[in-house]
Amino acid sequence: MENSKKVLIVTYYWPPAGGPGVQRWLKFAKYLPDFGWEPIIYTPENPSYPLVDETLQTEVPKDLKVIKTKIWEPYRIAEIFSKSNQKFKGGQFDVGRNQSFLAKLSIFIRGNFFIPDARKFWVKPSIKFLKKYLTENHIETIVTTGPPHSLHLIGLGLKKELPNLQWMADFRDPWTEISYYKHLKLTSRSDKKHRELEKSVFETADVTLATSYTDAENFRKKGANAFCITNGFDKNFELPNRTIVKNDIDKSPLLQTNDSGKFTLSYVGVLEQLRNPENLWTALKELCEKHRDFAKDFELKFVGRVDDKILNEIKRSILKDNIRNLGYLPHEESVKEMENSALLLITNFPNENSKGIIPGKLFEYLATGNKIISFGPKNADVEVILSKTKAGKHFDYTQNLEIQDFIFSVYKDWKSGQSIRNLADINEFSRRELTKKLASLLQ
Repeated sequence: MENSKKVLIVTYYWPPAGGPGVQRWLKFAKYLPDFGWEPIIYTPENPSYPLVDETLQTEVPKDLKVIKTKIWEPYRIAEIFSKSNQKFKGGQFDVGRNQSFLAKLSIFIRGNFFIPDARKFWVKPSIKFLKKYLTENHIETIVTTGPPHSLHLIGLGLKKELPNLQWMADFRDPWTEISYYKHLKLTSRSDKKHRELEKSVFETADVTLATSYTDAENFRKKGANAFCITNGFDKNFELPNRTIVKNDIDKSPLLQTNDSGKFTLSYVGVLEQLRNPENLWTALKELCEKHRDFAKDFELKFVGRVDDKILNEIKRSILKDNIRNLGYLPHEESVKEMENSALLLITNFPNENSKGIIPGKLFEYLATGNKIISFGPKNADVEVILSKTKAGKHFDYTQNLEIQDFIFSVYKDWKSGQSIRNLADINEFSRRELTKKLASLLQ
């Protein structure tokens, strides 16, 4: 990497962190050297991760430089008072009738006393440390990725200290437009502070990255020089009877394989109350009541962390004998569970301002070739991608009969042995192609 330009990447999530937040820059770091950039990772030494996946350590390039400093976080104190406070680390909340007084108090404190989030205490020490590190190592380009959005304040501080520094702010999720923002019980003063900080980041960063088309457009309206680079799948993603290679996908007919012999609808990831597709559970119950064969063949599989209240509600229904809850699995095993499915479920927040959220797992879902059923607001970016790739169907949270028709049509094809795989060219979403776009923006 002698002739490579150096870029420092400031990220909270890094192996052994699990979940989708770590994947984006782990993969960018893997492919950036192919395009003339040497990545250097700056991350906390003692973080409090909501999920841990030790297997992701093997994906870190051996020659990648990773520097760490200590961080202090208040989450461990909050968890002493209530185990449910563990959800806050992943941006999850009890809502409505499920919200206890203690939960309401915890949310109020989180939103108003830790602005923009509980990792704010890492900002000043990091600015001090990195100002010296960047100067001594002649590094002229940095990336901050959030959430947590406090990491963007590190970029903001460094830009003020080193005006010639080139700064890219990567938003994996929006800041004040994220759906749970309205649940933070903010005072008007706190809301103003969040919005002022967001505005400063947008107007100061040389480039702002969004993971969706809608978010990029919204960021530009707020003064950001914004571009969209979505998440993606790795080109080494190998599938049963099918391997995705650069610019080429095997077009031969394929039949669905499933180790359990069941017609499996799988959800992989964290499912919280704010993204709970209650109309899907209703549609599935009615399908099981109407069609005895469907009820016998159907399996609802959860891989990851499902909110207990959602799981218990489903278990109290006719679907109780159709559930297989595997809990959190290492990423490699999660991919296998995706492959061994007939349908893959993706959910988004139901409100309009969430239509720009494209969950990272969508692209791994696409890479399996399996059908996808999606829930979220109308005209969402996910719907655009599913339509473009012909990979599945998107529904809002009011539909029922349309959901039943879609699921049952896929089931009938599966039952008759017909191929239900999608064979569209999805190479534009490969991690290497996306890193090529990133490298051109870094220039």
